[in-house]
Amino acid sequence: MRETAMRRGGVNTARRTHVYGPVPSRRLGRSLGVDLVPFKTCTYDCLYCQLGRTTRKTIQRRMYVPVDEVLEDLDRALEAGPEPDYLCLAGSGEPTLHAGIGEVIRSIKRRTGIPLAVLTNGSLLWQKEVRDSLMGADLVLPSLDAGDRASFQYVNRPHAGIPFERIIEGLIAFRKSFPGPVWLEVFLIAGATGTILAADRIADQVHRIQPERIQLNTVTRPPAEGYVFPVPVCLLENIRSLFGRRAEVIADFSGAGDAGPRKVPARLILSLLARRPCTLEDLAEGLGVHPMEAAKRLESLHKAGRIRIEQTGERLFYCAPAPNGRES
Repeated sequence: MRETAMRRGGVNTARRTHVYGPVPSRRLGRSLGVDLVPFKTCTYDCLYCQLGRTTRKTIQRRMYVPVDEVLEDLDRALEAGPEPDYLCLAGSGEPTLHAGIGEVIRSIKRRTGIPLAVLTNGSLLWQKEVRDSLMGADLVLPSLDAGDRASFQYVNRPHAGIPFERIIEGLIAFRKSFPGPVWLEVFLIAGATGTILAADRIADQVHRIQPERIQLNTVTRPPAEGYVFPVPVCLLENIRSLFGRRAEVIADFSGAGDAGPRKVPARLILSLLARRPCTLEDLAEGLGVHPMEAAKRLESLHKAGRIRIEQTGERLFYCAPAPNGRES
């Protein structure tokens, strides 16, 4: 999801760009995002989503954005550097909704040796064509946030065409056929799925799927709904034991960059914040700039009314409006 905007030269601002970041990630290091669907096109409308409410809930797979545009933007971003630890298909919605995701993966693998990850909610893996399209990726990170139908409906608010049983069947089938590692994220919400009883039901399903890693997460960025709260760290650690030795807690990641003095265009900052709310430290580390430079740019954009600040716990996150087809 990095952008043509990462070039220091001319940028085509007549259309939305499909590449953003780099994004600091506890799981993937500095990952360069590739966005394959319009904001916010998804099969779910999760309570906790950092992008807010889903505006287009669908299970229809289409060529939502032109593959050649995506690859052009990626080529420019990689040319601009620095090289990320991962390329990641993620962003403004569910990437497997793009009917050409397999073509995108194959084309990226021909272009670069940088590892390619797919961040997916796993909702379409019951479809063989979707599973087959992901076979060229190096790493797939699906999610499972519920252990039963009732919790699934409450937390994920899925499209009516996605029964809970299909999700589990799809994850099991994908794990058996995918040649690379599968890291399963389990996102827990206080008072709902973030209890020992509810988490134990999720663990029963996870044991059937058998991913290489189970990564427990909770609310650390502004969620779609104001009544969603994080599971305390001490409880997360207790829950971790339910999932076995392959489980780890990945919540509450934060880090400060050791970046140099380079300046970053406002359009690049806005593109990143539109897809992922960031703290000052997140932004500095992800974009490779000094924290003081990041602070100055954020203050300027906030005064101009181009970004907003939201508080989650004791942390301040900077957010930007959803991409609307034009970067400035």
